[in-house]
Amino acid sequence: MKAMILAAGRGERLRPLTDTLPKPLIPVAGKPLIVYHIERLAAIGVKEIVINHAWLGHTLPASLGDGSRWGVQLHYSAEPTPLETAGGIKQALPLLGEAPFLVINGDVFIDSLPDMPALAEGKLAHLWLVDNPEQNPLGDFALCDTRVEDRGDVRLTFSGMGLYHPALFAGIPQGAVALAPLLRQQMALDRVSGAHFSGFWCDVGTVERLRALEAHLSRSGARP
Repeated sequence: MKAMILAAGRGERLRPLTDTLPKPLIPVAGKPLIVYHIERLAAIGVKEIVINHAWLGHTLPASLGDGSRWGVQLHYSAEPTPLETAGGIKQALPLLGEAPFLVINGDVFIDSLPDMPALAEGKLAHLWLVDNPEQNPLGDFALCDTRVEDRGDVRLTFSGMGLYHPALFAGIPQGAVALAPLLRQQMALDRVSGAHFSGFWCDVGTVERLRALEAHLSRSGARP
């Protein structure tokens, strides 16, 4: 299985750190955030990883190279202008192949990757949802057994981790396209499955959350 790390965001809420670094290269406990993802993907046997980039994008291949130090092959998908999530994945499809692939936001931190299921017949996406963090108390989607729906009073937060079939993006145009509306369309057709992710998860979207994450790692004795 191949994977894609989304790394094209500007990171406005992490300024001034992101004035000179793209979000995924921001250090967490002395290590760039994106490197945790690369290490965890390599540990589960992923050999090819696509990284899209826009803001200060040249610094990602300059910093990470070809991935050989982690035993993986890194591919880069440059976006002259940000394409949003679905648009960025659409552009990268030639690098991702014809089989389902994992996508993970470059600005989240997890302590481990979930088990990777096969997409069930008829499904185009499988999402991992987490308990609602303070910054998103109302959640995003409802999880009904293994089905993800855009309705229901009890909602969870999309973790930024998803397994996608390339066909999910076949009908969208080239250019900037958001992911959430596309997923909602497929939820209405019962083509999106999901699971609850109970591991440690943090959306490193602000300087305050970055500092809180580093404090958590220090308290827990986690090794970078």
